[in-house]
Amino acid sequence: ARQPGTPLSDQEYHQFFKILRITIQASTACQLRELYGCNNLLVQRLDEYENHGVIPPGPICSQLPGNPFFHNFCTFSLYRCIMKKYFLKV
Repeated sequence: ARQPGTPLSDQEYHQFFKILRITIQASTACQLRELYGCNNLLVQRLDEYENHGVIPPGPICSQLPGNPFFHNFCTFSLYRCIMKKYFLKV
């Protein structure tokens, strides 16, 4: 373990910024979803990309305690955005 208060190593900085960039990208996708809705072509393309080319039909089930069911992928994605749980999987 490194001494508390010391700077990150080059490898640690690489990992730190990699995670940060991914989170910023997820946040940006959420902003697009909130601004334009799920019927927007760009939002639909992002959903397709996330799901290997196909937006899953509803209902969507997850392993979330208390919220295991969503009517469609859009509702599930909006939930992830609102809760800032960008990498929550179905």
